Amino acid sequence: MQKGVFYTAGIALLLGTGTALAQEDVAMDAADAIEVQENEVEEEEETGEVEAKVSIMPENPQSRAFQEQFGYASAVVHDEKVYLSGVIVVESDDMEAEFVKAFEAMGRTLERAGSGWEHVLDITSFHLDIDASLPVMAEVKNRYVKAPFPAWTVIGIDRLYLPEAQVEIKIIAAAPDD
Repeated sequence: MQKGVFYTAGIALLLGTGTALAQEDVAMDAADAIEVQENEVEEEEETGEVEAKVSIMPENPQSRAFQEQFGYASAVVHDEKVYLSGVIVVESDDMEAEFVKAFEAMGRTLERAGSGWEHVLDITSFHLDIDASLPVMAEVKNRYVKAPFPAWTVIGIDRLYLPEAQVEIKIIAAAPDD
């Protein structure tokens, strides 16, 4: 079975025992490109103009179909913030390598959204086994996230969307105007 990084937007917490899809249907590879869509948002600024949100979607047809089926984007940029959907780390003999894949994927998404690790404000991670996964995640995270550090919430859970998933990580970052 293929191992890798998967975007799920917290579906594990929302779908319960929903229909399982093959990993290759949702896998996001480094070569996957993204499409940026602008959508009007029902929020008005002081100027009275409607502010647009930017949704970052995969171009990979299977990944895109999965995200459209459940109605979410890989990331959304709105109101000077970048909201990344959850990225899953799957069970492996080399968990460090799986965390590196996840952080590399999140870094690419941040970059495509006009942000970067230096702009991360908040990290939330969901762990099946906090004792086993937290030290490895912290070591890898610290390669990418430097001081001043963002907020980080660690939550223990019973399951994620994919049976082999061990951790899901979601991020909120600032979207600088430059």
